[in-house]
Amino acid sequence: MRIPTMAELTAEGKSPDILFFVGCAGSFDQRAQKITKAFATILQKIGVNFAILGKEEMCNGDPARRAGNEFLFQMMAYQNIRLLDGYGIKKIVTTCPHCFNILKNEYPALGGNYEVVHHTVFLQQLIDEGKIRMKESGEFKGKKITYHDSCYLGRANNIYEAPRKVLEALDIELTEMKRSRSNGFCCGAGGSQVFKEEEKGTQRVNNERAREAIETGAQIIASNCPYCMTMLTDGVKYNQKEEEVKVIDLAELIAGSME
Repeated sequence: MRIPTMAELTAEGKSPDILFFVGCAGSFDQRAQKITKAFATILQKIGVNFAILGKEEMCNGDPARRAGNEFLFQMMAYQNIRLLDGYGIKKIVTTCPHCFNILKNEYPALGGNYEVVHHTVFLQQLIDEGKIRMKESGEFKGKKITYHDSCYLGRANNIYEAPRKVLEALDIELTEMKRSRSNGFCCGAGGSQVFKEEEKGTQRVNNERAREAIETGAQIIASNCPYCMTMLTDGVKYNQKEEEVKVIDLAELIAGSME
């Protein structure tokens, strides 16, 4: 798969409609790379004019800020803003709620003002516009699926309906966990917890959340975040259900079902 970079398009005197901000997980984590490829495949298939930063993209600084290193965050943010503004970027789409939240809500205070859209919302828009059409007998049709609300998409940005509408377009059986929407339960990765062990005497959050998902009887846990993907996958393994239950991103579900 060949995706043009901003540097290449600029050299040709061209500009994309959208910048796909891949993020650290989507760039370097092998499982998250599959989400990146699925989303890029969808965009290319329907003819969206987009580009990536490629090797010029650096971390948005979210993990540093959440862990308390404000200096490192601001250094990263200012470098990113200078790069984005240098290319004249107006609209950004990302597959990571952490990237989405910080670019949309926290960069403006430092001078970075962009239209930022999470891929679940973007996918819903494309489906509503008829640009994405599903096969009559899609790969996931009829499957029992439960959806995990990631904290930075749900409670932080109040986006609950878009991902569920995307799932409805797949003609699946959606079953909700007891704790969902604004009452959802974290996967355990937030606040840079993904990079450390739990405090002594506490239970791993991801194992409990995975158990809640498994108890719905769903065959698939639908996710929209690479961190949630890692934590829930590990939780499913901990509960010894990896053969029966799979964790799949919404972009992968759509890519495997569209005409």
